Amino acid sequence: MPKAYVYTRHGGPETEALIDLDRPSPGPGEILIAVRAAGVNPVDWKLRQGFRRPDEGDQVFPTVFGSEAAGVVAEVGAGVSGFAAGDEVFGSTAQGGYAEYALLTADVTAHKPAALSFRDAATLPVAAATAYDGVRQLGLPGGATLLVTGAGGGVGTAVVQIARAFGLRVVGVAGEGKKDFVESLGAVHVSSGSELAERVRAVARDGIDGVYDLVGGPVLTEAAELLKDRGKLVTAGSRQETVAALGGDRVQRARTAAVLQAVADLAVRGALNPHVSRVFPLEEAGAALRAVEDGHALGKIVIEVAV
Repeated sequence: MPKAYVYTRHGGPETEALIDLDRPSPGPGEILIAVRAAGVNPVDWKLRQGFRRPDEGDQVFPTVFGSEAAGVVAEVGAGVSGFAAGDEVFGSTAQGGYAEYALLTADVTAHKPAALSFRDAATLPVAAATAYDGVRQLGLPGGATLLVTGAGGGVGTAVVQIARAFGLRVVGVAGEGKKDFVESLGAVHVSSGSELAERVRAVARDGIDGVYDLVGGPVLTEAAELLKDRGKLVTAGSRQETVAALGGDRVQRARTAAVLQAVADLAVRGALNPHVSRVFPLEEAGAALRAVEDGHALGKIVIEVAV
């Protein structure tokens, strides 16, 4: 039987296990893939702890981890067109991606360009697509200055590069240990910590035109104070009611194949490097999740499934 990495109830790492599961069958609008790689994201462990998406139904355990994956189409469900067995694809999972077989949602699945590895493709549906949606939502003109908090993480890495590809100047907030990495992405680094606004003003003397927040809390509040137009504040690191009180908005996710194709095109032409920092086999999925859960990972963590 195919293997999958799951959590058996809400809680901590003690709820996780690598188990045998029946091979899934694609329903209407779904695609079954033989997984080659799956991206690891903070939302994965947050869901294990009990975080619930607003549109999520009753939880069924065991639950397979993972929101994004890349692989080879094994079977397509009713109503799915444009995909066939043997196609190399990547997309958002319908039921988890840390597995030998996974179901993807056809509307949020794209063909993988031949020049893009499965490893890199698996990182795009969550981090890169969230980054792309937020930068587009801000709508800043070329030459404007964007402040990115949490610039050294998976989404932040993508935000900096996509913003640069759109012609923006970027100031990236991250820990001092990530300074060289953030600067290598093309951003001006500002260290995180107290009195953040003062340090940002020192490097952005013409002011900040937009903020893309990935941290929330006091960092979000202080970053918002740097803006003249609070409508140019978006967050993927805080709740809607919190950012709305500051005059901003949550990142509005498009969740379309067109966005996946756009970020894949950026990756192929070299404007977006997912910066996969570590790769783990499926058998070590727990270690991969810990690398993200401890909050110190640079770039993206990926799980690869042996063929």
